[in-house]
Amino acid sequence: MPQHQLEEVLPEPRRKEIFLALVETQDQRVGVVRSRQLVANRFGVSVDQIRLIEQEGLDHEWPPL
Repeated sequence: MPQHQLEEVLPEPRRKEIFLALVETQDQRVGVVRSRQLVANRFGVSVDQIRLIEQEGLDHEWPPL
């Protein structure tokens, strides 16, 4: 899913919430692949969407970075 489509489906505050959950999950020593799966299931989105959100969060240095 291209970034612009992701933005149409999930508003930025929701993407930031997902990014925060992903970082917090990884901080609990959950592996990257597993953390993506867990957060995707929790928020009802695909792992591909999680990857896009993860990259967006890193690119824009979203909290908690």
